[in-house]
Amino acid sequence: MNWFSIFLIIFGLALFETVSSADNAVINAEVLSSMSPKGRRWFRVWGMLFAVFAVRGLLPWLIVWLATPSLGPVGALTASFSSDASALAAVEKTAPLLLMAGGIFLVFLFLHWLFLEDKNYGLAGEKFFHRQGVWFYGIVSVLLAVIVWLSLKVNPYLAFSAVVGSTLFFIVHGFKENAALREKELMHGRYSEMSKILYLEVIDATFSIDGVLGAFAFTLSVPLILIGNSLGALVVRQMTVENVDRIKKYLFLKNGAMYSILFLGLIMSLEGFGYDIPKWISPVITIVVVGYFFLKSHFALKRI
Repeated sequence: MNWFSIFLIIFGLALFETVSSADNAVINAEVLSSMSPKGRRWFRVWGMLFAVFAVRGLLPWLIVWLATPSLGPVGALTASFSSDASALAAVEKTAPLLLMAGGIFLVFLFLHWLFLEDKNYGLAGEKFFHRQGVWFYGIVSVLLAVIVWLSLKVNPYLAFSAVVGSTLFFIVHGFKENAALREKELMHGRYSEMSKILYLEVIDATFSIDGVLGAFAFTLSVPLILIGNSLGALVVRQMTVENVDRIKKYLFLKNGAMYSILFLGLIMSLEGFGYDIPKWISPVITIVVVGYFFLKSHFALKRI
């Protein structure tokens, strides 16, 4: 892997983490607005350490370790840069299972946004699909059944990975739905600042799953994922404290994040089935898609 490829992957990871966590920044900012300056400082310093190192650092390493338990914890962290043929072979062998689970999770995440979530319509057809929200659960059920059927012809464990990705989506979605309800209680109820900070850290961990799973479409290298996602997390924290109102004005950034999630989910699913897709595809698609919706938001803001 040359230096340009490394830079492209890290930049793509940081950009994807930033736009996919924009909702997280908004929630954080709204809760922080009800806290004292001391509580905000605590969140900025210690909360950032938790978000960057404990969540974005440990989660991808834990995923690789669980997918390849034979490597052990240290081997899972260093396998991507290791010259040990057995370590590389172990990662390559289990990579399709990890990619399939992550791909299904991301595709379901996009479909949920397309059918059920309120949005600013950025492309033709989004309004039509939003009106057909009742079909979401039927569509994802049929889609999962088809993918499991196709996966069984390749590897039974691949089919199980697809089911794991679907299960993980609904678990995470449940946490996010609960977070929306809890946010209203925190804003209007009498809760201690420590309770609010702990709530924000749990929410940050929940929202980070999207970015961490999507990161494996860019690379299987845990160190690169750590660097890219950590840079994105730092940008999100800065937006939370200083520029969240400006971010809200860019109406179609969420659209860019969700279409990036769709493409990354499709790439991961195809790689799970054994298709060899160049690693530069994921960062380039992310940059192009996010760039398009950023410019669309910018011109819409100027018109307003």
